[in-house]
Parts: sequence; C-alpha cells; structure tokens
Amino acid sequence: MKSNLEMERKIDDAEADPDKARLSQLGYKQELKRHLSMLENFAFSFSIISVLTGITTTYNTGLRYGGPVSATLGWLLVSLFNGCVALSMAEICSAYPTAGGLYYWSAKLAGPRWAPLASWITGWFNIVGQWAGTTSIDFSLAQMVQVIILLSTGGANGGGYLASKYVVLGCYAVFLIIHGTINSISVKWVSFCCQLGAIWNVIGVFLLTILIPVVATEKASPEFVFAHFNAENDVGIHNQFYIFVLGLLMSQYSMGGYDASVHMSEETKNADINGPKAIINSVAISTIVGYIYLISITFTVRDIPYLLRSDNDAGGYAIAEVFFLVFKDRYGSGVGGIICLGFAAIAVFFCGLSAVTSNSRMTYAFSRDGAMPFSSLWCKVNKEEVPRNAVWLALAVSFCMALTSLGSLVAFQAMVSIATIGLYIAYALPIFFRVTLGRQSFVPGPFSLGRWGIFCGWVAVIWVAVITVLFSLPVAYPIKKDNLNYTPIAVGGVFIFILSSWVFSARHWFRGPIRNIQE
Repeated sequence: MKSNLEMERKIDDAEADPDKARLSQLGYKQELKRHLSMLENFAFSFSIISVLTGITTTYNTGLRYGGPVSATLGWLLVSLFNGCVALSMAEICSAYPTAGGLYYWSAKLAGPRWAPLASWITGWFNIVGQWAGTTSIDFSLAQMVQVIILLSTGGANGGGYLASKYVVLGCYAVFLIIHGTINSISVKWVSFCCQLGAIWNVIGVFLLTILIPVVATEKASPEFVFAHFNAENDVGIHNQFYIFVLGLLMSQYSMGGYDASVHMSEETKNADINGPKAIINSVAISTIVGYIYLISITFTVRDIPYLLRSDNDAGGYAIAEVFFLVFKDRYGSGVGGIICLGFAAIAVFFCGLSAVTSNSRMTYAFSRDGAMPFSSLWCKVNKEEVPRNAVWLALAVSFCMALTSLGSLVAFQAMVSIATIGLYIAYALPIFFRVTLGRQSFVPGPFSLGRWGIFCGWVAVIWVAVITVLFSLPVAYPIKKDNLNYTPIAVGGVFIFILSSWVFSARHWFRGPIRNIQE
C-alpha cells in the first residue's frame, strides 16, 4: 500500500513539474532555481554573442586581413556554417537539457565504452574555452576604457593619457570583481541584467547603425564595402585566399558563446523546448543584427592603413578611430565618437557579465560529476541557489590567464583564439558523436531536425575542423617572437593537459556524469 502511494506521489510530482521529472530521468536533482522563460534564457546567449562586443573589439582583424570583403562576405560565410552548428546543438539540447550540456551529451552519445573519455575531453575544452572567453571579453573592455580615456584627454597625437599595462590589468580586475559580485546574488538580478544587456545590444546596434553613417561627411561606395579586398598589410602576407581566411576570425569570434542557453537549461522552464529555441533565436538574430552593424560601419571606412596605424588618435584601435573621425570631421570635435564608443563598452560589460554566469554553471555541473579538483567545493550552491564558489573560481582563473598580457600582448591575443577554437571544439565533439557512435541510439527531444540532422551535423563538424586549422596558421611573415601565433601552442597545450591528466589519473576514477538522485 505504501509503495503504491509513493508511486502515485512520484507520478503526481512529474505531472506537476515535467522539467524536474526530466532532469530526474537524466540523473540529477533540481538544485538550481528554475524560473527562466525562453526570452530570459535567450537573453543570456544573445548578451554573450553580443555583436557589438565581437565586431567592435576585433574589427582590426577584419580590416587587416582582407578588409571589407573579409568583413561582409566573411560574415555571411561564417553565419551559414555556424547556423549548422547551432541547429545541431539545439537538437541535442532538446534531448538532454542539463547544465553540463556538452560534456553530458558526449557521454550519452559516445556509448558506455567511450563515455568517460568523451565526457572528459569535451568538458575540459568547454570550460577552458569559457575561461578564455571571459578573459578576452573583460580584458577587451579594459582596453576599450583605455582608448576612451586616451581620446578624452587629447588622443595619441594630442598628449592624451595612455594607461600602462598595469593600469589596464587593474581595470580588468575591477570588472571581474563587479561581475563576480552581481553573479553571487540572486539569479533574478543576473537575469534582469542579461535582459537589459540584450536590449542594450539591440538598441546600440541600431543607434550606431543609423547615427555613424548619418553624421559621416564622406561615405564609401557600395563597391568598396562589398567588393574591395585589402591585400595591403604590414604583416608580410600577400596570398589573397590566406588573407581572407585569417580575416574570418572576426566573424567566428563574434558568433560564439551560445552554449550559455545550454548551461542555463536547469534554470529554464520547459527547457527541452525553450533551450533549443533560445539557441536558434540568439544566433539568427545576432547574424542579422551583426551584419547590419558591420555594413553600416564599413560604409564610413576610408583609409584602412591609417586606421590600423598605431600613431593615429586612437592608438591603432580602428573602430574607435572611425567613430572619432566621423564626429570630428562633421563638428570639429570627436566627443560624439567617444560617447558612441562608450555605448559599445557598456555592451561589452553586459557580455562579460553573461559570460561569467555561463562559465559558473558549467563549472558547477562539471564539479557535480567530480571532474575538477576540489569538486565538492565548486558544486555548492548558496541560499539563493547560486553556485557562488564556482563564480569566483572562474574569475580567479580568468585573472591568471590575463597575466600573460604583462609579458606580451601578442601572446595574450591567443586567448581570443582559444575562446573561439576551444569552445567550438567542445561544440563539435558531441555533434560528432551524434552522427557516428550515437547515430542509431540517439532519441530526439521535442525539437528535431529529422532527416536533416545527420547532414547538418557533418557540416558542423567539418567546419569546426577547418577553422581549428585555419586559426592556428601563422598570422605574419617572417615569423618572429613578436608576431608568433600562439594559438596552436595554447590549444595544443590544453589538449596535452587534458589527455595526460586522463592517462595518468582520470581514467582510474572518472566515469562521466554521475547520478546524484536515486531511482
């Protein structure tokens, strides 16, 4: 009689809370507060993708390697293949809506024999990519503030104040602390900030898209924006195809981070439907909005070599120089351009905030399965049901990563590539297992690609393999220590760490995702 009552109670609980029941089926207790809607979940990914952040902070790369063609045509090319990655991830997310997301997917799709190793590699690439992503975003914000102060005090040619690398690092640390503090309180406040960030990104893009070209006294021709290829650079590379593929980094970096919707799925209502919707919508809207912003700004570009020179007013920060000159030519003062740059900086701030949120959830989930040193500490949640320890661990690691900037900014730039390549390797691994080892066993959730799932998955996997090679190529000739592309060294170092830790330690005790709830 008692057994029947318990069974009826479990059935009633499942009917009352299907999300909790589904999470229980996947092996986990509901420990995080589940109250996010699809729109709120979407806001996290949209704020991290943040085309204002990606394009503004990496526009130099687009101009130097190919110029307008790499920016406009490259954006469309990257968006096409990136869409396949997002669709494949959305399909798997619908089947396995957990905070661990990618590494959990790999474990389930690789099968019992390969599950631990697949989960280990995917999880560590994901978490290292997120750490590097947080580092690159918040450090870019500190550099942007450095440029704003430089322009506000007279510019590089007018005796303006250029903050030292130690001041920039201190500013970066302040932003990390602010983001950590906000992420340590109720997720409702974090959600509110991310929604505000999403709104700010949309308003900011359309404001700058309209304002900059309207204020500009001279505009480039459509032929320049869509057909001009900049083969002139100061890095010694002249092969046009080589230049073009290097320029794709701007677009690829700008479109990363939508795994945030996955990591927030245990805090999202109807996660098996709303999670996939949030992934697809964030990528689709970012693609459209980003392309409009990119074209608009490129219409105001005139002298590419001058924009990239370190002796211009913005110290070689191309898009800041564009904003500054547009207003200076019209009104005799670049103050309006500085304000526009400040508007973009606020978007970068919200982007960093969302990145820390996503990073902390991944750390929490990975620790819940015992994959990290001192896992019991990082998987704790406070009374607000927030993994506070995981938040501050993510920030501490990100700060240590930024210390490389004291030695070489070129070495630090590898963080952008790690944030791109590391994350996309983590994206591609479960998709690879979906189309190979898990092809027959995969049971789709409410969102399914149907017969297109395998094709879309293979396109996604091949694309990630291609960009991993492309972004590891030399970015200047002849190769010297001052222009060395540290990406293959950094990514290779991460892979060696992951594999060696598996061979010498983890293979003896790590078994992949661990159930923390009884049948």
